[in-house]
Amino acid sequence: QVQLVESGGGLVQAGGSLRLSCALSGRTFTDCNMGWFRQAPGKEREFVAFISWGGGRIRYADSVKGRFTVSRDNIKNTMYLQMNSLKPEDTAVYYCGASLRASGNEYDYWGQGTQVTVSL
Repeated sequence: QVQLVESGGGLVQAGGSLRLSCALSGRTFTDCNMGWFRQAPGKEREFVAFISWGGGRIRYADSVKGRFTVSRDNIKNTMYLQMNSLKPEDTAVYYCGASLRASGNEYDYWGQGTQVTVSL
């Protein structure tokens, strides 16, 4: 059974930092391209960041470029999202996804989400 478990969310003041983690079990981690998404109340889920299986391809949403950094540790089967200079508009439930597709445009597995709240 494949499981993705996010952790590291919480409440932080604007300008602060958080690091999210996403641990994969039940599947070979290096088979998977990985991504972060988020969903704010009343809005659709949106793409945040992508990292390929070996870390050689990375993409970010324009809204987080220069503030967020995605990384992965293929020994620990874990992906990370370092979030700096957080803004209230970053408030959302953050989800990680695992994609078995080379493009990484479709995701096969999802985590349950972790809440990030940024206060003024």
